[in-house]
Amino acid sequence: MHKLRRHALVTALSAITVATLLATGCATESPTTTGRAAATTAETPGPGAAGEQLAVVSAPTDGAAPTAVADADADARGEAEKSALKVASYDRKSGRAVIAAPPSRPDAEPSATPSRSDTPGTSTPDASDTPPDSGTGSDSDSDAVKPEAAVAVGDVIASAPAPGAPDGVLAEVTEIVDTAADGGTTVETEPATLDAVLGEREAKGTVPVDPSTLEVDPLVQGVKVSWAKTGDLTFGPEGAKLPLGSLRIDVGAAVETAPGAPASAAASVEGFVQLAPEVAFSYDGSGSGTGSSPGGAFLGLTGDWASQWSLKGRAAGSTDGKPIRIPFAELHADPVIQAGPVPIVVNLDLVCYFEVTADGRVTVDVEQDLKGDFKVGGNFTWSKGWQGVSESHMTGEPLKTTVTAVGDVKAAMGAEATVGLYGTVGVTADVAPYLRAEADATAEGSADGTGSASGSWALYGGIDLTGTLNIQLSIFGTPIFQTKIPLGALHEEWLLTKGEAKT
Repeated sequence: MHKLRRHALVTALSAITVATLLATGCATESPTTTGRAAATTAETPGPGAAGEQLAVVSAPTDGAAPTAVADADADARGEAEKSALKVASYDRKSGRAVIAAPPSRPDAEPSATPSRSDTPGTSTPDASDTPPDSGTGSDSDSDAVKPEAAVAVGDVIASAPAPGAPDGVLAEVTEIVDTAADGGTTVETEPATLDAVLGEREAKGTVPVDPSTLEVDPLVQGVKVSWAKTGDLTFGPEGAKLPLGSLRIDVGAAVETAPGAPASAAASVEGFVQLAPEVAFSYDGSGSGTGSSPGGAFLGLTGDWASQWSLKGRAAGSTDGKPIRIPFAELHADPVIQAGPVPIVVNLDLVCYFEVTADGRVTVDVEQDLKGDFKVGGNFTWSKGWQGVSESHMTGEPLKTTVTAVGDVKAAMGAEATVGLYGTVGVTADVAPYLRAEADATAEGSADGTGSASGSWALYGGIDLTGTLNIQLSIFGTPIFQTKIPLGALHEEWLLTKGEAKT
């Protein structure tokens, strides 16, 4: 009986011990689980953190191209962070890229997962969980030597211009192709959208384009370029001091003269255009966290405009009802702006031109000085979708006015601008300030052979602003529209001066 009681007691104690060990085992893991849950909760934006406002500024130019990566495993999906990874090469056509990890310091301790050890949602097995080496697995040795990929499938990379990617990179990793001993990871990618790196955050700002970064290609002889920026002031060809941040292009060109016009009426245009372009960008990520499109977005070009130009002589009539357009300079720049940690590559192209519409009868010597500002772009809201924005506030004054004979002539000195992101075309706009002269005459006579003639003339200034929004604006993550959307034509005209003559 004593033995039976003792056996029962031992059995009961063993059961209690097993239960205690099981409970202890669970308790030893629960602090880690609780801590991970707490960290996840702390990292996940709550209602108050959603809609974090990001500053929009020019990206630094004194270093390597900035990069941001949105981790596919992160809790805050779509919110990229600054990364030390770099795009070593990129083939836009195939989507293949090589992502380089930063070199390790000589004194740094080796790590099994140097690039993704701190990535939420991934874990590295503890040494105690790793089975001992049996000494017979050559495959395990080769796996241990193979470096870990710098990125993972689903990661989204935003990069400033890089080798093979002059327009920058905004792409999602779809496949890990290979890893190299030097830390480079070859991947397949597909184009991504901005909501994949900006998430539910907000960004808004206007960033000046450094005029010294604009590449200017003269299209006619005699084009002269001047620019001024902070700390490096350049003067215009005629000694004029430019405002900081401005680009000035001076040009003079002959225009086709009307048939039969005397040599003294040879037609020509001459003048300059001066502008201080700025890129306007905004993004409202409210709603993108639920899988829908961002709440709002804007991309456009704005800035100050000044021009002074003259038209002399008797210009030929328009050809087939179309005005005579003379492009005189092409400009290109790829400024990089940053919305918080995310580099956004803006592609800006400008074509400056003269355009003359005439009936071939009137001879003029007119000149106008024009100043003001403009804003063109595309604006997206959930309630209205994509809409064009075209605004201008300009005023002009006549510097010289001579109008001879009867007829009409119009001369514009404008710029056709194209603005896009990461190599896509988003907004195309044509800003065309103009000068228009018209003259008419009336004559009357009597039976005695006497008569009189009178005439009047007027000089007008004005601006025409037209353009389109393109399907590539869907790069914001907004719905794709099937056709181009007109900006909405803006036409304004004002009287500069007028006169009358009577004989």
